[in-house]
Amino acid sequence: MRDSILDRCETNGLRLTSQRRVIASVLDMSRDHPDVEELHARAVARDPGISLATVYRTVKTLEEAGILEKVDFGDGRARYEDAERDHHDHLIDMDSGRVIEFVDAEIEALQEKIAAKLGYRLLGHKLELYGVPLKKDGG
Repeated sequence: MRDSILDRCETNGLRLTSQRRVIASVLDMSRDHPDVEELHARAVARDPGISLATVYRTVKTLEEAGILEKVDFGDGRARYEDAERDHHDHLIDMDSGRVIEFVDAEIEALQEKIAAKLGYRLLGHKLELYGVPLKKDGG
């Protein structure tokens, strides 16, 4: 099991104010890909004194420390996820903005095969698929 974001902040020697602790806790509990405004709303529910600027600064610090990863799904909003989450790929519903995480062994094997065919050993990758539902409700 991976260490919590809070644990990794401590391990990295980051200064942890009470507000940063709240933000780290909110990030740990996030199973989606929140942007800064969403993180702020969740953090303010726990500590009304947390400013949007504090969330921006904290996210930047965590990203620079390699604890958070910024993801961009083409909607103009920088979103964030734990950099140590298990590997997964993303399918982005362009109608609703919903992000679906998935893992597919065939895709993983194909990517390894392509890299080897081109003379490379794959160290990592990101795959983001953008689509719309095949069927609409009521249609």
